[in-house]
Amino acid sequence: MIPVLTPEEMGAADARTIAEGTPEAVLMTRAGRAVAWAVRRVLGGTYGRRVVVLCGKGNNGGDGRIAAAALRSWGVHVDVVDVSVPIDARTRRALMRADVIVDAMYGTGFRGVLDGSAAELVARTETASAIVVAVDIPSGIDGLTGAVRGPAVRADHTVTFAAAKPGLWFHPGRALAGVVTVADIGIDLGPEASRIVIVEATDVAGWVPRRAVTTHKWRAGVLVVGGSNGMTGAPMLVGRAALRIGAGIVWAALPGRCAEYGSGTEIITHALPDADAGVLTMDGADEVLAIADRFGAVVLGPGLGRDDATTAAVHKLVRDLERPLVLDADALHALSGLGDGDALVRARSAPTILTPHDGEFAQVTGAAPGDDRIAAARGLAARAGAVVLLKGPTTVVAAADGRVRVNSTGGPSLATAGSGDVLAGMIGAFCAQGMKVFDAAAAAAFVHGRAADHTGHTGLIAGDLPALAAAELHQILE
Repeated sequence: MIPVLTPEEMGAADARTIAEGTPEAVLMTRAGRAVAWAVRRVLGGTYGRRVVVLCGKGNNGGDGRIAAAALRSWGVHVDVVDVSVPIDARTRRALMRADVIVDAMYGTGFRGVLDGSAAELVARTETASAIVVAVDIPSGIDGLTGAVRGPAVRADHTVTFAAAKPGLWFHPGRALAGVVTVADIGIDLGPEASRIVIVEATDVAGWVPRRAVTTHKWRAGVLVVGGSNGMTGAPMLVGRAALRIGAGIVWAALPGRCAEYGSGTEIITHALPDADAGVLTMDGADEVLAIADRFGAVVLGPGLGRDDATTAAVHKLVRDLERPLVLDADALHALSGLGDGDALVRARSAPTILTPHDGEFAQVTGAAPGDDRIAAARGLAARAGAVVLLKGPTTVVAAADGRVRVNSTGGPSLATAGSGDVLAGMIGAFCAQGMKVFDAAAAAAFVHGRAADHTGHTGLIAGDLPALAAAELHQILE
C-alpha cells in the first residue's frame, strides 16, 4: 500500500518531524536533491543540457532552488525564474530552449486560481518542447481534491515527498501529474500513514484466500437477487463475474418467469413468487430469506427495477438478511426512498457494502459527492456503518472507521453498460470466500480496473470483463 496524506496531514507530519529534531532546512535539502536526481534521470546526462526552474516564494520554490543548485553542480545549464517577477524575453527564450522545465511554483496547499506571471508560465510551458517535472504537485491543482479551477501545469513527471497526495490521484489532477514518484526524505508520517492508502497488486495477493484442498462449491456460494421484466441481463452478469472470481456456486433469484429467461448457464436460476408481476415482491423477499443461509454472500439490486412493491421488499431484505450484503443499482435507489436509509443499513447484524456511482450517491445522501471524494465516501460509510465503494475515474473504498483505500486502476473503457454489475459480482465472490468486506471491495475494484487497463478499448463490453478479470486475478496470485 502507498500511504496518502492530505495537505493538512502532511503539514502535521512535517511539523512533527522538525519537532523530533530534523531541521526544516535538512528536509528541504533532501527534497530539492530528490528533484534534482529525478531531473538528471529524465535528462539522461548533464553535459550540454538546459533546465529552467520555475520558483514560487514558499517551500515549493525553496525545493526548486536547491534542485537548481544541485543540477548546476553537475554541469547543467540552469535558469531560475521567480514567479513573482514579470516574464521577460530572456525567460521566454530559456523556456523554448530548455530540455526540462521544473515546476516549483506552488505546492499541495494551493487552492485558488493561477494568474499573472504564473498563468503565463503555464501557457508557455504548454508550448515548449521540454519535459516537465513538477515538485510535489503540478501548480494549479488542489492538493486535497485534484480539482483544477484555472490554468494548471501539465507535468510528465511529478516528484512528491514522503507520501502520495490526494490531488495526484483524483481527476483532473491525476491526468496532469504524469508519472508520480514518492521520494522518502525522512518525514515521520505517524498514524495517518495507514488511514488513506493506494491499493497495489501485492495487497490484493495478500487478501485473497487460497482454496483448501478439501473445499467444495458451497464453501463460497453467492446469491444474486435481482431482475425484473426485461432486465434479466444484469443479475446474470453479476453471477458470471462471481463465478469467474472464485464463487463455487451462484444462484440468481429472479421474480417469476424472469428465472426462465435467465437460465441456461452455470448460474442456477431460482424463481421467486411474484403474482405474475415480474418484479420482486414481499413474498419474493420471504423466499430469499428462506434460502439465504446457504450462501456466503448476497448481491441485491441488479435489474430489480423501481416498482413500489420492490422498494418495500428491498427494505425488508436489508433489515432481515443476516449474510454479507452487497447493495447495488436499484437496491440503492430503494434506500433513497427512506428518510432513515442510513439507519436501516446501520442496524444490520451482518456487514454491508454500498456501491454507488455519483448519481446513486446523490440519491442516497441527498447531495452529490463534490470535489472531495474521500470525505464524501467516508461520511456515508460512517453514517451507514458500512463499507462504501464510491465509483468513479478514481474509485474510493471507505470503511465506517474512517480508513480509505484509493483504487489506482481502471479507465474510460469501463464506461460501458453492465460494468458495475460485474464489479458487484466480484465483490460478492470475494466476500463469499471469507474475505473481510473492506478487503473484498478494494480487491474487486483493483482487479476490475486492471482487467480494463490491460485489455480495454472502445469496443470493450461488460460481458468481456469476467474472464479478463479472472486472468488478471490469476496473474496477481501467481
